[in-house]
Amino acid sequence: MTRWPEPCPAPDGAGAIVVGSFPITSGEWFPAHSHTHHQLAWSRRGVIGVAIDDTYWVLPPTRALWIPAGIVHRTGATRGALLSSLYFVPDRCSVEWTEPTAVAVDGLLARLIVHLGRDDLTAGARLRAEAVVPDLLRPLPAAPIDVPEPADPRVRAVADALTADPADPRGLDAHARAVGVSRRTLTRLFAADTGMNFDRWRTHTRLRAALPLLAEGQPVSRVAHAVGYATASAFLAAFRRTVGTSPSRYLHGAPPEEPAP
Repeated sequence: MTRWPEPCPAPDGAGAIVVGSFPITSGEWFPAHSHTHHQLAWSRRGVIGVAIDDTYWVLPPTRALWIPAGIVHRTGATRGALLSSLYFVPDRCSVEWTEPTAVAVDGLLARLIVHLGRDDLTAGARLRAEAVVPDLLRPLPAAPIDVPEPADPRVRAVADALTADPADPRGLDAHARAVGVSRRTLTRLFAADTGMNFDRWRTHTRLRAALPLLAEGQPVSRVAHAVGYATASAFLAAFRRTVGTSPSRYLHGAPPEEPAP
């Protein structure tokens, strides 16, 4: 039976925030869906991913994603995780973000989400706790990773190969031969179909594959090799160029690094 997360019923007589908690098994993804509530998607345990169109967020327990009501999205995990979301009644919500927005989750916000999930709170206690939540939502400046999904079957074949094995060392010429077109044709098709050239698209795919591994605590050197980089320094340089900060700062909600004087 197909399932997707929906907010639990609001407690009678109090509250504009409801809580949902959903275990996600390894490799499971909820089908594309939307909510009538704004959602703050957070992983209490493990690492979850959220995909909206071609944009992909990786959310360890230090990050959450604000998803406005009506936004179609998919949520899943590469390994077992526990999705613990807050759902906000739109006409009683002071947060006015209209776009998906990553936020930092510190210890206080994490404890508050757990606290609001209790079913024994009095009306007054619930309202006092809810009033604190908007003040704790701190947007993160780091950009999500976009991986546009191609429609052309030739580009799609190359994209599928790179998604299945981000460390695939073959260059543009070899991939062009594999799908029966010239290098020039594949270059043109990639740009027309994804808005990116081949190298940039492959970089985004590699970084997207790397983030869950890093969020699970694997060493940077191991992750770098797993997604096709010869050295950790080459991987880190690519990450900073693309995302604007280091993997550690990205995953732990730190502000971007100051540029060198």
